Amino acid sequence: MGDAVRTSPYGSWPSPVDAALAAAHDGQPEWVGFVGDEVWWTEPRPAEGGRRALVRRTAEGTEQAVLPAPWNVRNRVMEYGGRPWTGAVRDGGALLVFTHFADQRLYRYEPGGEPRPLTPLSPVGAGLRWADPHLDLARGEVWCVLEEFTGDGPSDVRRVLAAVPLDGSAAEDRSAVRELTDGRHRFVTGPRVSPDGRRAAWLGWDHPRMPWDGTELLVGEIAAEGTLHTVHTVAGGPEEAIAQAEWSTDNRLLYASDRSGWWNLYRDGTPLCEREEEFAGPLWKPGLRWFAPLDNGLVAVVHGRGSTVLGILDTETSEIVDAAGPWTEFGATLAVHGGRVVAVGASPRTGYEVVELDIATGRARAIGARHRDAVDPAYYPEPRIRTFTGPDGREVHAHVYPPHHPERTAPDGEAPPYVIWAHGGPTGRAPLVLDLAVAYFTSRGIGVAEVNYGGSTGYGRAYRERLREQWGVVDVEDCAAVARALAEEGTADPARLAIRGGSAGGWTTAASLTTTDVYACGTIVYPILDLATWGPGETHDFESRYLESLIGPLAEVPARYAERSPTAHADRLTVPFLLLQGLDDVICPPAQCERFLARIAGRGLPHAFITFEGEGHGFRRADTMIRALEAEISLYAQVFGLDVPGVPRLELRT
Repeated sequence: MGDAVRTSPYGSWPSPVDAALAAAHDGQPEWVGFVGDEVWWTEPRPAEGGRRALVRRTAEGTEQAVLPAPWNVRNRVMEYGGRPWTGAVRDGGALLVFTHFADQRLYRYEPGGEPRPLTPLSPVGAGLRWADPHLDLARGEVWCVLEEFTGDGPSDVRRVLAAVPLDGSAAEDRSAVRELTDGRHRFVTGPRVSPDGRRAAWLGWDHPRMPWDGTELLVGEIAAEGTLHTVHTVAGGPEEAIAQAEWSTDNRLLYASDRSGWWNLYRDGTPLCEREEEFAGPLWKPGLRWFAPLDNGLVAVVHGRGSTVLGILDTETSEIVDAAGPWTEFGATLAVHGGRVVAVGASPRTGYEVVELDIATGRARAIGARHRDAVDPAYYPEPRIRTFTGPDGREVHAHVYPPHHPERTAPDGEAPPYVIWAHGGPTGRAPLVLDLAVAYFTSRGIGVAEVNYGGSTGYGRAYRERLREQWGVVDVEDCAAVARALAEEGTADPARLAIRGGSAGGWTTAASLTTTDVYACGTIVYPILDLATWGPGETHDFESRYLESLIGPLAEVPARYAERSPTAHADRLTVPFLLLQGLDDVICPPAQCERFLARIAGRGLPHAFITFEGEGHGFRRADTMIRALEAEISLYAQVFGLDVPGVPRLELRT
């Protein structure tokens, strides 16, 4: 690489970060665990039809896929899927139990053999689903969450804890599955059994609450024959969200509760480390894990305010020693074995990788899915952590990624185009990590600002609840506040601002385009667009009552549902847009897009609508992600007057 820096307009810079490279590095390892001394995890394979592969790290340090394609270790419980596997060493070899995405069945596998189904096919589509499994080798069972559809509607469903025999006797016989609970709660997480085998703990909650609004921590006694009895609630309620529960080695109950306004850890009801930071997060999937008790009484924790780090908590002194290393963000997956802790971490210079911490030495190192620079790191974006001022003086957190290229600079006096990224959820957060999709834009001279708008997690319950009944208002205002501030300070060109987002971020994008004049265009990805129809009957059961907290009860505020919906205000849309949608999306169905497009028909508004067969909520296939990224940058090139080399032109219809 030469030393000369050339002057070129923003958006025209040549970049080695192409769409194929960004697609190949999309996704992250998840669901870490130990099988004996080995570390196992799942990871995405965009080039293999978007499947999730289960990978093991051998004693020699090599990584091997446990199952070949097309085995896809994933499930659809609550549609987002929960923990899909568990394993143990038995008779000197590995025993694996996992869910396969294609048929949603639970399988047993021992290396050298073939996977054998443990559960039957459903008579109602993929209507028998299993998640968050835990082996009970003494009883020859796997205990897990059973999600069973009782009819054709998305809300015709029940969820219970169940015990599935490991001998395969339930593979053709649903009645051989032993139900452990009575279905008193609409939603449950998988059971955690105390080390002495006498009690089980799990979480339950009901409509209209989401799990970050309020959950109950339930404990049941385990009878000799393996049934649960004397089930009672020990913590939680309608306004207290328990996010995770585990047993310590001395049979004491540990859990994360936000009763103080922050998710902190408690042991038998007593706080272990009171801090204004989070030791857990939103429970979007059963089986997420932010803390794990160690044999010596210490607890491995993922914690932080905004970004998260991995640490070891001394439960007696409340002191935390954080792992040294480059990682600035850890996912909600942890596993422990002896003095070893395994997690998934990333940083602005590295993608997500499997990280192991040795608590004896304090040394942490990447051991799996290790980040390898696919291009010169000089092309990586350089984030700035910013706090902006929104309406009423409220704080708005964001990560700002200015255009960055080692050999290019823009002409004097030119301000760059910027794209505001609205994350999904909306109860979620944009992590501070290397994302080659961000680099795809910044290395070409287009800035990106990820906004953790009011309602985002990581900043306490009060920040999270700013969005209560204010969705489509606070998120839109906060994104606009960041965009305007960047323009006013000269960081961004006020005439070349765009907004993009997927799912709930697609909603924020569409709402921003129909209610503000800040943006010149936008990219709307698998969005929610029409509140009156996005709910019971159209979307999946888990989020079917989400709008009661985000907007308000429909029966009480029906006008608000129309006032906020982008579909109702499609006539206000005056700027070009790109709409991307998976045709197999049951969370934000294609009908949402079709109704929106019908409202703009004949208005001469430049736009493109691209659909993808075989894609659901969240694109997973490499070819899909490539086309989506290239279409998005082509939109910006046309609207902003950029000369982006090597990108197919997106045809905009009117």
